[in-house]
Amino acid sequence: MMKKIISFDLENHFAFFGAYHSNRINIAIHMVCVWPILFTVLLLLYFAPSLFSLPSYELFLSGYKVVLVFNIGFLLTVIYSLFYVRFDPRAGALAAFLCFLCWVSSSFIASRLGFLLAYKDAALVVLVVQLLCWTGQFIGHGIFEKRAPALLDNLAQAFLMAPFFVLLEALQAAGYEPYPGFHARVQAKIEAEINEWQEKKQRLIS
Repeated sequence: MMKKIISFDLENHFAFFGAYHSNRINIAIHMVCVWPILFTVLLLLYFAPSLFSLPSYELFLSGYKVVLVFNIGFLLTVIYSLFYVRFDPRAGALAAFLCFLCWVSSSFIASRLGFLLAYKDAALVVLVVQLLCWTGQFIGHGIFEKRAPALLDNLAQAFLMAPFFVLLEALQAAGYEPYPGFHARVQAKIEAEINEWQEKKQRLIS
C-alpha cells in the first residue's frame, strides 16, 4: 500500500481515484466536500502543542493578528504540499497554496476566537462539517456511483490524495493536463479498472 502511495505515478493514482469517481454527481459532491474536511481538521489541530517547542509566529492580516503554531497541523500541511508538488509541479503548486491557505485561515479563525472559546466552538464546527461532508460523500457513492468509497480499499491513499485529485479534476474540466495525452491514458486505465471491477462483481453474483 505505501509503495503505491510514494510511487509518484500520477497516471496510476489518478486512475485509482477516477475508477471510484466516474459519476458526475459523485465527483461534484467530492469537489464540494473534500477541502472543507481538510480545513476543519486543520482548525481542530490548531490547538495541538507546538512540535519540538518551536515558537509561534505572529502574522498581521488587514490589522488582525494571526498566531501561527508550528504543530502537527503545520506538519500535515507541509507533507500534503510536498506530495502534491512532487506529483505535478503546476497543479501541485496550486494545491500547496490552497493547503497553506487552509492552514493560515483556520489559524486565523482559531486565534481570533481565543483558546477556550475557540476549542469548544471549533470542535462543534468540525463535528458538523465532518458529518455533513462524509455523509454527502457516502451518499454520492451509494446512490450515484453505486460503488464503495476508495478509502475502503486504500485508506492512506484516499486521505492523502483526495484534496489534490478533486482539484486536478476541476482543472482537467477546464482543459488542463499535466502533460499531453494524460487525460486519454488515464481514462483508458479508469475504464479498464471499472470493467475489471464489474466482472468481479458479476462473478460474485453468479
